Amino acid sequence: MFFSLLDRSRTRSGFDDGSALRHTVERAVHAEEIGLHRFWVAEHHGVPGIASGAPAVLAAAVASRTSRIRVGSGGVMLPNHQPLVVAEQFLMLESLFPGRIDLGVGRSLGFTEPVRAALRSERTDTFEADIAELRSYLDGSGPVTARPAVPSPPVFVLATGAGLEVAARAGLPVVVGGPVLQRDDPLAVYRKHFRPTPSNPEPYVIVSLDVTIAADAADARRLAVPEAWAMARSRREGEFPALERASVIDESQWTPQTRSRIEASLASSILGTAGQVRPRLEEVVERTGANEIMASTSTYDRAELFDADVAFAQLAGVAG
Repeated sequence: MFFSLLDRSRTRSGFDDGSALRHTVERAVHAEEIGLHRFWVAEHHGVPGIASGAPAVLAAAVASRTSRIRVGSGGVMLPNHQPLVVAEQFLMLESLFPGRIDLGVGRSLGFTEPVRAALRSERTDTFEADIAELRSYLDGSGPVTARPAVPSPPVFVLATGAGLEVAARAGLPVVVGGPVLQRDDPLAVYRKHFRPTPSNPEPYVIVSLDVTIAADAADARRLAVPEAWAMARSRREGEFPALERASVIDESQWTPQTRSRIEASLASSILGTAGQVRPRLEEVVERTGANEIMASTSTYDRAELFDADVAFAQLAGVAG
């Protein structure tokens, strides 16, 4: 059982966007030191609370500061990019950091209409065709030879709903999170329709979760509140904000609706002491058959975030 991290380069009140990116690189160095398997970065455009819009560039920065941990994208949103360009970017990364690069791809469009217009995004769903085209450039079978010509990094599909079938038909590993995990057998369709390939003879499942571990349950909840507060504010104000200090949030006025949204967000996370989190992760692994857990934990205080990462890494044998 592998344990990994997804870092979305969350901005923090009092720090500029450049700091968020440097914080991501520093967290990756720490993740390698504590023995985590992968460290992935994200792609979001025009979001005040997230600094990373170019995962290939940030992955290069992370890989240059580390030496063993796998580095990748969680993920590159194919509707925003030409498959050839994505192939070239990740073949270059693979050439520079051989055997350490992952390419996670997704299908999400920009969050707002102005962002979608700026990205020239179209609503036509060509995700499955885009994946096939991308893979043809990566493996050298396409009509154009993508350079540098090196072995392809592994491709993963960030999937919910129909995306699970796309991943299965393509014979690719899948990354799942969010509401789809609440189903009784969330990966049944993926496993039923999975088509083995030489590089992926069997289904492979990464489950992405918000996991926060602290010395006691109250501390874990406190660490999880800044992200839940940001989510609640985004629902109310239409804009995803930077993370705030827990003390600032405590002094804020919580409307009943805000409180309800925060509690719902916390309830969907896995948080508590190591002893409390362990059985919940075991249940997720048992229900989903996950091969890997990828934590998307974030909080304002970076020292406490690093401590939570250590506690998470120490649970790496939870289902193994």
